[in-house]
Amino acid sequence: MRRRLFALCLAVVLMAACGSDSKPAATSSSSSTASKPTKVVSLSATATEMLFAIGAGPQVIAVDDQSNFPPEAPKTDLSGFTPNVEAIAGYQPDLVVIPNDTAGLVAGLQNLKIEVLILGPAKQLADSYDQLVTLGAKTGHQDEANKVVAKMKSDIEALVKSVPQQKAGQTYYYELDNTFFTATSNTFIGAVLNVTGLKNIADAVDDGTGFPQLSVEKIVSASPDFIFLADTKCCQQSKDTVSQRAGWSTISAVQKGQIVELDDDVASRWGPRIVDLLRTVVEAVKK
Repeated sequence: MRRRLFALCLAVVLMAACGSDSKPAATSSSSSTASKPTKVVSLSATATEMLFAIGAGPQVIAVDDQSNFPPEAPKTDLSGFTPNVEAIAGYQPDLVVIPNDTAGLVAGLQNLKIEVLILGPAKQLADSYDQLVTLGAKTGHQDEANKVVAKMKSDIEALVKSVPQQKAGQTYYYELDNTFFTATSNTFIGAVLNVTGLKNIADAVDDGTGFPQLSVEKIVSASPDFIFLADTKCCQQSKDTVSQRAGWSTISAVQKGQIVELDDDVASRWGPRIVDLLRTVVEAVKK
């Protein structure tokens, strides 16, 4: 899981260099055509989800090896972490969507007259909305993108309103892996969970990256009301494994059974399925 965390934080420049207050980039290189692209390659799992959500799926001819949703996405062995210009060019795309310019990827594709769209990691929900709109405009699906954004906003507003007032201020620990790396409120996922009114126990020890590693003592002494597990796939963590950890039986979340299992993939992306993750959190909080 640490490998995944640092891959997201460093290789993909997660959350705009893991702590910058600037918005993520949404930039495009010189275009090879003014018409909407018909051969799109996505090297970002989030961008892949966005493209299919706005109806641009039929235009997508290849996606990277981490793009596992939706199931019909044309997954290949292309890497978004270590992209290869020649391998990408082999698909003869007229648009390539990437999360950042790794190893001169943009220059390499520009030399081949291939347009590149950089959609950097989101810092807040507004960034997710902006990227959907950008993809809509770029692929000829502006109306569909606007509808997806409107639905996300409506769903999130309804979820927030459904959180009981007495739950506001309760605390949580968000687990990225079983060595206790976590995410603070200064990250995208932290910003999403903030809308529930819950308080993050890691905020007081943010090391500037937004992803500090907590000690067992810190977690146990904080005794969070909720534990959210974003390491159910990578590290096979569950309600049972957490409950069985030495010394954790005194934690409020363990005693109350308020350990919430999340989907690692959904939790690490900032596309439309962030609503599903928030719904899982809210439903757990409302119990």
